[in-house]
Amino acid sequence: MARQHRAATPGESGPEAGRPGPGRNEVALSGRLSAAAEERVLPSGDTLVTLRIVVPRAEATTRAGGRTGERRPGQVDTIDVVCWSARTRRTALRLEPGAGIDVEGSLRRRFFATPGGRQSRYEVEARTLRRGHGTGANDT
Repeated sequence: MARQHRAATPGESGPEAGRPGPGRNEVALSGRLSAAAEERVLPSGDTLVTLRIVVPRAEATTRAGGRTGERRPGQVDTIDVVCWSARTRRTALRLEPGAGIDVEGSLRRRFFATPGGRQSRYEVEARTLRRGHGTGANDT
């Protein structure tokens, strides 16, 4: 007999929240565009736009053992974003380097062949993309 799955409801937390369930893969970023977005046409004929967003790190981080680490000024994460839908592609191509940007989407792992062998890369697949403040204040 098939097992019933249930998603976590708002307000639930902890390791048992919503278990068993299908999982969750949601990403929300607020940062700035590091360089102009690039449009590519794949051998399949599909068009995509790639961009890179620079996101300031949170003020404090938790290290192993529960200790809080101090944030060094200027620490950022640079994250690759891919846009597949026509709407997100258009928006990405209109943004200027340095512009504030908000991205919502899912984390994806892409596999590809290189002369050195098979490799993979993680990137955020944008579901929504909009001009934002890019301060990093609402990073999640």
